[in-house]
Amino acid sequence: MFKKVAGKFSRDIGIDLGTANTLVHVKDRGIVINEPSVVAINTRTDNILAVGEEAKKMLGKTPPHIVAMHPLSSGVISDFEVTEKMIKYFIDKVHQESFSFMSRPRVTIGIPLQVTEVERKAVEDAALSAGASEVFLVEEPVAAAVGARLPVQEALASMVVDVGGGTTDIAVISLNGVVTAKSLKFAGQEMNSQIISYARDQFNLLLGETTAEEIKIKVGSAYPLENDLETKMRGRDLVTGLPREVTVTDSQIREALTRTIRQIVDAVKMVIEETPPELVSEIYQRGILLTGGGALLRGFDVLIEDETQVPVNVADEPLTSVALGTGMILDDLDTWKELILPENLS
Repeated sequence: MFKKVAGKFSRDIGIDLGTANTLVHVKDRGIVINEPSVVAINTRTDNILAVGEEAKKMLGKTPPHIVAMHPLSSGVISDFEVTEKMIKYFIDKVHQESFSFMSRPRVTIGIPLQVTEVERKAVEDAALSAGASEVFLVEEPVAAAVGARLPVQEALASMVVDVGGGTTDIAVISLNGVVTAKSLKFAGQEMNSQIISYARDQFNLLLGETTAEEIKIKVGSAYPLENDLETKMRGRDLVTGLPREVTVTDSQIREALTRTIRQIVDAVKMVIEETPPELVSEIYQRGILLTGGGALLRGFDVLIEDETQVPVNVADEPLTSVALGTGMILDDLDTWKELILPENLS
């Protein structure tokens, strides 16, 4: 009874707890938080200095006693205490205007496919310790499919390729369940690392992670473009140790990203090969949904379509599909209860 009364005063939230970014959906308000999954800590005092956008600004710029870090790696928690504090920060931010004595929300969190029981338990415990009253876990490609309003409850094939920051999840969904799937422990951040390696190998130039991501956004592509793009690449010369600037083109950055993109495309083809023929027939008709931050990479949809001979549609809101889905599931638990992962009893 108390939970029902408290629920009227709390703001139940859906969270896309990503390696690169965390998004929070609140009922009747939509996406209210979209910030980097970065936390800055003072190691002398063990205090949290900043979370989200403010902490990301500190990456690569801190003195020795301050550490700016991603507490999640490949979609799973790598530092429990820091993740707990980050989730608490976002929950508190949502509830700033509500009654503090009744602000323990129910929380739905999107997690990658094929995580272990220990990794699932870590997410549940972190959210509960951060102030959640109940925690429901949903696989990210399933949440993305709900957020994109695919008919996941029907006997129809819905194929989702979710290219995030730390993981790439590929799933064929039908009748409220994942039929075939594959999860890769690399995605957008791996692409940033490959740009850093390319700059070092080709130009003797050392780049930071933030700079590499900016270059990927400005000129990155997975397929040859009609119009050439170029941008300035600035970093430290590994020979002289001094600042240097070079101009790079979209074809050079595409070359840098080739390995990761190739592995993702091969995984998509593998999932299709393992899918029952009736569902493959429907995938051929209805197409593949490409979502996540990686969906914004120029020509990625064209490349997957070219390689698989299956139509590819980019989600209307690829960055927010998972968060929207977690919010929709929490808004109507009775309708979507079969999509929620069973409670971890260990």
